[in-house]
Amino acid sequence: MTILQELEWRGLYADCTDREALAKRLADGPTTLYCGFDPTADSLHVGNLVPLFALRRFQLAGHHPIVLAGGATGMVGDPSGKSDERNLQTPEQVEYNIAAIKTQLTKFLDFSSAANPARLVNNQDWMGLISFLEFLRDTGKHITVNTMVAKDSVRSRMEDRSSGISFTEFSYMLLQGYDFYHLRKTFNCELQVGATDQWGNITVGTELTRKKMSATVWGLVFPLLTKADGSKYGKTATGTVWLDPKRTSPYRFYQFFINADDADVIKLLKTLTFLSREEIAVLEAESTANPGGRAAQKALARELTTLVHSTDALAAALAASEILFGAEIGATSEETFRDVVGEIPTNAIARARLDGAGSGLPELLVEAGLSPSKGQARKDIEGGGVYVNNVKVAPADAARTLTTSDLLFGKYVLLRKGKRTYAVLDAAIA
Repeated sequence: MTILQELEWRGLYADCTDREALAKRLADGPTTLYCGFDPTADSLHVGNLVPLFALRRFQLAGHHPIVLAGGATGMVGDPSGKSDERNLQTPEQVEYNIAAIKTQLTKFLDFSSAANPARLVNNQDWMGLISFLEFLRDTGKHITVNTMVAKDSVRSRMEDRSSGISFTEFSYMLLQGYDFYHLRKTFNCELQVGATDQWGNITVGTELTRKKMSATVWGLVFPLLTKADGSKYGKTATGTVWLDPKRTSPYRFYQFFINADDADVIKLLKTLTFLSREEIAVLEAESTANPGGRAAQKALARELTTLVHSTDALAAALAASEILFGAEIGATSEETFRDVVGEIPTNAIARARLDGAGSGLPELLVEAGLSPSKGQARKDIEGGGVYVNNVKVAPADAARTLTTSDLLFGKYVLLRKGKRTYAVLDAAIA
């Protein structure tokens, strides 16, 4: 199976400037390709995984990937897929973001390969050397305004009278087009890949390269990562799912994918993992036969957490996930515990109430909303259905009190009634 055939099977092929010619070129031997990322934040996010993994797939097939960090274009802002003008960043912000993103890239691409190492470039290195007049004269003259206005990313913004599009963002496609020309001239880069919202920018680059160099280059785009309902994938009620563990913890990252909808999970296995066709077919059959087992979701979350974070991070996320199934809290870190209990009803408790003899457990079960009355709370304990920090309270211990010695990390008490009804007492927020 060729690389183009694999991309098509995985649902990663949407369009190409000339598929037949590109297929022939790829069959002739390794080529150099690139994908650009504007450093709009100090971390990449789930939506960036599709182009990143596309570069990885090409590298595994023997080709030479280039990651372009948009130190220059990041100062302008790409209007593609945006309904409003981006907030402009300072040079210091852009530089900081690029440095942070560099460390993430090494997890996905091999920059030290003897045969075909990946390369990281910053378009500020060449854009910063060109004057405005030079750019207008030597580049702008090759692309007509008619062509630029016809691009979807520009036309949709021009039709929105409430926001419109500034000349700054209007010029973005010229800058990206020049990047492709420069990489072709400097590194013999022949292919640019990106999502479908980059089609207009990419084709400006293929046209500019043809006019300035009389050279052929190709553009290949894949579909945007969306859910079955058409909404963008990689967002939650609390915001973007980031690759940086300081922004989105490995536990929350794992939970995001373990909760993937049945209608999306096989597509996600194809687009976001490197599992083989045979492995995915087995998972699809297993999920169809036993949807409740969520075998596909577990495989997806496992593969991605390992790829993006590490095997240790996966082990920690799995252990944390088991806390809500009654597992011992054990060596769970406070950071991970906070992630887990962030999804559980939490009640403040004054630390002073736990000093000395402490407070009665039945009373606290009522305050936590786990029992309707102290009498029922005592019955719940006597029935063997109450747990403190996932340790069962002895039925004969209905008069038990909770003290500061019961606090996890010196702050929390995890209460449970039955198999899955939890509440947290937090002495840190009282």
